[in-house]
Amino acid sequence: MILKEFRELRRDKRTMAMLIALPILLLVIFGYAANFTVDEIPTAVVGDNAEQVEGQLPDLFAVEDDISSDEDAQDLLRDNVVDVAVDTSTQPATVYIDGSSLFAAQSAQAGLAQAPDDLVDVEVLYNPDLTTAWVMVPALIGLILTFIGTIITSIGLVKERQNGTIEQLAVMPLKASEVIMGKIVPYFILACFDMIIVTVLGVWLFDVPFVGSVWLLALGGAIFLFVVLGLGVLISTASQTQAQAIQMAMMMLLPQILLSGFIFPLEAMPAGISWIGYILPLTYWVEISQGIMLRGAGFDSLSWAFGVLVLMAVVIFTAAVVRFRRDLAPSAHGKKASK
Repeated sequence: MILKEFRELRRDKRTMAMLIALPILLLVIFGYAANFTVDEIPTAVVGDNAEQVEGQLPDLFAVEDDISSDEDAQDLLRDNVVDVAVDTSTQPATVYIDGSSLFAAQSAQAGLAQAPDDLVDVEVLYNPDLTTAWVMVPALIGLILTFIGTIITSIGLVKERQNGTIEQLAVMPLKASEVIMGKIVPYFILACFDMIIVTVLGVWLFDVPFVGSVWLLALGGAIFLFVVLGLGVLISTASQTQAQAIQMAMMMLLPQILLSGFIFPLEAMPAGISWIGYILPLTYWVEISQGIMLRGAGFDSLSWAFGVLVLMAVVIFTAAVVRFRRDLAPSAHGKKASK
């Protein structure tokens, strides 16, 4: 039996890759990503005495040269242009820190302790007490939706295949896109209810503020759900069994948890690792949810995150349709013709 099991494992290349290559890959990637210390904080210095104050800031604060000294310091934080903004029009200068960027804010406070006491007056905005729950709950909403959308949906078409009804779907008088939409919509509706529940509970149980637009968050949530649900369907078209679908879904979930800025700040990751975070949908949900709930950011400052999610939804849905049409529908029609 032992030899038989080894022979079966050797023939299952996907499982062998997960057993041998995946642990090494995860160790290398997540080992470099596991860093809470932010070594460089994007900073803006505005006001009449900007040049004088800028020269006295510790090296930790990377001053953005392309920001006009006439900009409003608090608006720069709200729009997530920088994590720290120094207003030199006050005496002493006022340093505003974005508390929604938890790790950058903690590093900024530590760095400002090295500055002269009469130089700056520090004020933390959007999360004055640097409460971890305020930052984590908006991101957790996206993680829960990712977990539900990817894993639950990924077994959809696989279940049809195992039940022997996949060929019936393929020969129905419907386009591949219509079949996939039919698979997604029920999960989308249920996931919307889940989103409402976890958002309300998160705000109520952990006293997380909600200062932005509810409708803007709902729009972001709807686009994000289409991305993760489409990803689940795409996984199901590439899997033969439910076990394979769950394995692939878990492979997609691990990077979302560790490389999206959800746990470790992207600013603290090496450039060779952080780029992975920028191709993950959860990264942009974190930006949207924290921006709306904590900072009250509007669509103008979050439009790029919305745009990326829309692009991801189009690409992933198109890929799912192409795979369904190429891998499932033609074979089913071929069997029907042979009869």
